[in-house]
Amino acid sequence: MAPEPALLVSDWADRHRMLGSRGSAEPGHWRTSRTPYLRQIMDVLSPTHPARRVVLMKGAQVGGTECGNNWIGYVIQHAPGPMLAVQPTTELAKRFSEQRIDPLVEETPAIRERVAPARSRDSGNRQLSKEFPDGQLVMTGANSAVGLRSMSARFLFLDEIDAYPGDVEGEGDPVALAEARARTFGWRRKTLLVSTPTITGVSRIEREYLATDQQRYFVPCPFCGHMQSLRFARLLWGRGQPDTARYRCEACDGAIGEQHKTAMLAHGQWRPTAAAQDPYAIGFHLSALYSPVGWFSWAQAAQDWEAAQGDARALKTFHNTVLGETWQERGDAPDYERLIERREPMVPGLVPNGAVVLTAGVDNQSAPARLEVYVWAWGPGYESWLVHHERIEGSPADPGPWDALAALLGRSWERLDGGQLRIAKVGVDTGGNHTAGVYTQLRRLRDPRLVPLKGIEGWNRSSPVTGPTLVDVTEAGRKLKRGLNLWTVAVSTYKLDLYRRLWLSRGDGIGYPPGWVHLPDWLDGSLVKQLVAEQLVTHKTRNGFARNEWRKLRDNEALDCAVYARAALAVLGSDRYGERFWVIMGSQIVVPKPEPALPVVPARPGTAVRLRPRQRVRSSIMD
Repeated sequence: MAPEPALLVSDWADRHRMLGSRGSAEPGHWRTSRTPYLRQIMDVLSPTHPARRVVLMKGAQVGGTECGNNWIGYVIQHAPGPMLAVQPTTELAKRFSEQRIDPLVEETPAIRERVAPARSRDSGNRQLSKEFPDGQLVMTGANSAVGLRSMSARFLFLDEIDAYPGDVEGEGDPVALAEARARTFGWRRKTLLVSTPTITGVSRIEREYLATDQQRYFVPCPFCGHMQSLRFARLLWGRGQPDTARYRCEACDGAIGEQHKTAMLAHGQWRPTAAAQDPYAIGFHLSALYSPVGWFSWAQAAQDWEAAQGDARALKTFHNTVLGETWQERGDAPDYERLIERREPMVPGLVPNGAVVLTAGVDNQSAPARLEVYVWAWGPGYESWLVHHERIEGSPADPGPWDALAALLGRSWERLDGGQLRIAKVGVDTGGNHTAGVYTQLRRLRDPRLVPLKGIEGWNRSSPVTGPTLVDVTEAGRKLKRGLNLWTVAVSTYKLDLYRRLWLSRGDGIGYPPGWVHLPDWLDGSLVKQLVAEQLVTHKTRNGFARNEWRKLRDNEALDCAVYARAALAVLGSDRYGERFWVIMGSQIVVPKPEPALPVVPARPGTAVRLRPRQRVRSSIMD
């Protein structure tokens, strides 16, 4: 019956939290004074504060995750109850348990005495579950619907929510599923949502932050005392001299050096900049410009900015991880006329030497009935070449077109250096008017290289391709339960990736930039137009949030097949193994060794010289 203690989360962290060398660059007692901006974020998570939803949109190197870990420790010791911690995937949840929670328990005596050692029998201390008196901490991945609905939870810690899948196993948004677990606790529930943002109109954390009071941390100028939030536009330096970076005060234009940052952070204040739609929702924004001295400097921010110029991917990473801001993707379709002009001389069916693996995309169409097949070659850095296009006439529900596809899969493709490749994976569209027939034909062929795909108009940057999921198949009038493995593709993710690569410019470089798309001169201009047949548009929803969606401009079979071929590459393991994938694929190509050159023997005029067996010529006196 006793009320929960009035101790605040930041006070608990200063009193009890210990940091070990295994997970911290600064081991020892936790000091909130090192990151003063985290104090209020932690304190609103205390049970005595009326806030129910706390949103932290942040850059890297600001201590946001440790803020959540302090809250977990506080709950275990001072406010026990059921708690759910959600990571983007189950694998990341296991890593979070091993690298964050286990050290938290082992290195903090106040928690260690409440959580039994894992080696003891019936301790309740397991990899994804930590039991303690009057409560339990369960860790799961946002890709597991079972894990999200496995328990009721008063406290929710949702980490890196922008990496969550758009739809978890067909049951809806994982954030909504997790929050449904806390409804029965009413006003006593607490939810912490933390993430670095991603793309404007797609980012979950941005959407959640805009629904709050949008607080920013204001710090005083050391010269005039003017309170201001740090903005990258006010950080100035000489070109090529990032060490000269100084922050210019917006009031007195004084040049503020890094040495003033500690005092500025200590006297900073959180101030709301908007009216919250939900009075119980509080939002905080932090960029890496606030990182304490010794973590991430303004000079490093200037250096990273200069290094990112001319590289859209690097600029996106800078905006997301340093500034803690969303990135406005260039979703307008690249100019197809420019793509037509930049086509390169290539022999149809001949694979360039830089390619190490082949994948194909197959789209089924009804009017007229046919299969569209595009074969793509891939090299390190996702450099790609279109090496073959074929239109197979016939209904996708009939065996004829699929037998022709099987013959194509049996073909060997020669590389310029003589190496031989086979198509490794084929992404096959199963949507449209022939889904049942496509299922039947894929089961008939039983080729493991054929990957049945179902495209969804969604975003999933952590796992664009998910599955496989067993689906029912109808054969000869009989329904076969769980008869086919089906993969789901967040097509928006790969469309945007293709557009980003098509927008690349060679600049003054001699070679091609990573991700360059090589289009052959034999590709018809109408097919090049199909490759950029959709455009990403942003519109406002009823709630006033920005939403991105693809708008079709013309026939788009080439674009769809490019997406399916990229998804097939992901199923093969390109996204999972990173650089090692390209090494493994390249090592499997056998390149024939050239025949050794025969030695040249000087000969006297009028004598015969043996050049090759059974071949004789007369030497010339004109040496």
